[in-house]
Amino acid sequence: MSNRMEILEEYRQANSQLATLKRKESECVHSSSETVQIEPRYGQEMNDLSTKCAQLDMILEAMEASED
Repeated sequence: MSNRMEILEEYRQANSQLATLKRKESECVHSSSETVQIEPRYGQEMNDLSTKCAQLDMILEAMEASED
């Protein structure tokens, strides 16, 4: 059970980091009538964290399914 708790905590941390990067990324976008080209500053980091979250989520789902 402790292994599940560690994975869940790692998932929460990665998800929190991802949310922070998304917020930072969106802060630099300002609304205007002109076309805006967004150059991602945290694109690779966000992709890596998204992948990590997806993998951890699959692990947690598999652990839950095996308990049933």
